[in-house]
Amino acid sequence: MKETDIRKYAELMKELGLTGLEITEENGVVRLERSVPAPAKETVYSVPESVDDAQPASEPKDYISVKSPIVGVFYAAPAENADPYVSIGDSVAKGQILCIVEAMKLMNEIVAEEDGVISEICVTNGQVVEYGTELFRMKR
Repeated sequence: MKETDIRKYAELMKELGLTGLEITEENGVVRLERSVPAPAKETVYSVPESVDDAQPASEPKDYISVKSPIVGVFYAAPAENADPYVSIGDSVAKGQILCIVEAMKLMNEIVAEEDGVISEICVTNGQVVEYGTELFRMKR
């Protein structure tokens, strides 16, 4: 494979937010992998429906929102008949695998960025998720 082709694939990976890509050609297989820096924490603001529902913006959330970093298919378990990585009420540690999001036949592990307890699973197994879709809510 030519260096220009490899650079094209690497740029495609970056553009699509992929962490790995495997290309099979007549003369062999090339596997590209890259590490992705953890996304910066973002503050989410919502518009209250009425003045009575308004809360001060400086009040911290009592939960951690885990969002999808890529577009793909959400899988709660490593295999079809396997137990899910996490369930409601499970305590999770920073770095623990929460789920998989499949993008272009690549399985991307989504890990906890903080310690917490799973309080809500916001998507269903096999559901297509967009970038920024809330996957889990965790209590601090």
